[in-house]
Amino acid sequence: MLSGIKYVYITVFFALLAGFFSPLITGYSFDLVIIGVIVLFVGLGGAILVYKAATSEKRRMIYLGSGFALITISLIFIYGIMGKPLITF
Repeated sequence: MLSGIKYVYITVFFALLAGFFSPLITGYSFDLVIIGVIVLFVGLGGAILVYKAATSEKRRMIYLGSGFALITISLIFIYGIMGKPLITF
């Protein structure tokens, strides 16, 4: 029970960090807030994998590569949200 509550706290924190109250005040849509929360979770996943790389002996390079890949993907999404994409298709 207690371990599930910490995920609720993280989700609420990321929603507030992504600007949950801004669309309520300005009247805009919640699309960017939802995308912002997803981007923050991708970055958090990358940071967790980088941490696991520091504590793991067997799969250090896999965790490290995957973690930095997720952090890079999160950074690309952040620049895309800002309107200055790093990668154009």
